[in-house]
Amino acid sequence: MGRRPYGVLRFGQSGLGWAGFAWEGFAAAAGNGINRGQAALPCCICRRPDFPGPQLSLAFCNLEKWMSASQARTGEPVNTPRQVLFASLVGTTIEFFDFYIYATAAVLVFPKLFFPAGDPATATLASLATFGIAFLARPIGSVLFGHFGDRIGRKTTLVVALATMGVSTVAIGVLPTYASIGLAAPLLLALCRFGQGLGLGGEWGGAVLLAIENAPAHKRAWYGMFPQLGAPVGFFLSGGVFLILSRFLTDRQFYVYGWRLPFLASSVLVFLGLWVRLTITETPVFRAAQARGEQETMPAAVVFRSHKRTLVAGILLCLATFVLFYLMIVFALSWGTSALGFGREKFLLMQLFATLFFAVTVPISAKLAEHGRRRTMLWITTAIGLFGLVLGPMFQAGTVSAIATMALGLSLMGLTYGPLGTVVSELFPTPVRYSGSSLAFNFAGIFGASLAPYIATWLARNYGLQYVGYYLTGSAVLTFVGLLMIRETKDDDLLARGS
Repeated sequence: MGRRPYGVLRFGQSGLGWAGFAWEGFAAAAGNGINRGQAALPCCICRRPDFPGPQLSLAFCNLEKWMSASQARTGEPVNTPRQVLFASLVGTTIEFFDFYIYATAAVLVFPKLFFPAGDPATATLASLATFGIAFLARPIGSVLFGHFGDRIGRKTTLVVALATMGVSTVAIGVLPTYASIGLAAPLLLALCRFGQGLGLGGEWGGAVLLAIENAPAHKRAWYGMFPQLGAPVGFFLSGGVFLILSRFLTDRQFYVYGWRLPFLASSVLVFLGLWVRLTITETPVFRAAQARGEQETMPAAVVFRSHKRTLVAGILLCLATFVLFYLMIVFALSWGTSALGFGREKFLLMQLFATLFFAVTVPISAKLAEHGRRRTMLWITTAIGLFGLVLGPMFQAGTVSAIATMALGLSLMGLTYGPLGTVVSELFPTPVRYSGSSLAFNFAGIFGASLAPYIATWLARNYGLQYVGYYLTGSAVLTFVGLLMIRETKDDDLLARGS
């Protein structure tokens, strides 16, 4: 591939937006004598301008160059297993921490503070609508960050995705309320939520690739499960924060400033994650593909044009995972604290206990998947389908039975979620792996995650709780079909051409 001469990136240049501003901060931090508003680093963008504009491509490229030069100057050993696994884990931990705190705030806080006083039900629905904005933004983030992740590199793209997600989350913690700025308050809340979704759309796929593309060939499923551990870790962190707040703050204190603390606290994880990701190098799998000149000009377009069957299979095999998770976390909390009469704090403790099973079964399934991805997932999906047949009667049979339902459901969640990132990512070749895996995962999120609580609530109210279980069984059948559509990938060589 030909290289362009030195490119100049100026602050405020048309079309650059936030990426240019971010690049200025990194350039200033590099300490290379770069003047404010100008980057004198060579650009490795190919001859054709990149989507969504040459300026944004140049920002990503120059950031990657600075990070590589920075790494070379340190002389430190790079990409140790500890670095790789922590760098892949921290982003998904922030993702799920954000999900839990936003979901809770969307029910308890935002209707009262960010929307006009009036009908509480209308305010709650409007608040939940802002929660759903992230699911619409995620596929956009998949295309945007997947594009640069497949063309410029996993490492650089993950840094920008994490920064986007972190800034949006922390910004929610400092937003003025409706009483202060009127209708601008819910609009800013929606904008921040969109920013979260945009960053999250590029976070999961990149985190999994960072893990498996640095892994030894016989340990890809094991490495790939570390990003998946972010779900139980994020839940423990968020659940612990809200339990502490409810214990030490009055209701008035919580509504005045307490609800902001979890959003602001996420900045600690974000800075930690950025620090780790700035110290790692690009994955050897991507470097090998780059050396062979295998990058696609428009990776997402190639996925839709040449890998449609794989994309559909990827969406289907993620579907039961999303439905199960949102039934166990969102629907169960809503139904348990309303129709079944559990107190909110008691049910949260029940969920925290059940999440222990989630955390334990993630690494177990990863170990099993090293002996066969497809076979392991087929058995687990069958178990999820059978669990759906007994979900309704178990959940409403008393406290002990409800706890057993949560523990069994989240155990199955850990088993299906542990190998999922590795399985989906290995389906796509290196030049489009970031885009393909991110699109499959986030489209499944729209069909499985965003709709599951509403569908389950409607089924439970109109037909009974047992039909919620049948809904889960139906999603497991679709995932089973998706697994039948794919090949076994455990012996694939990711470093080989076309892999």
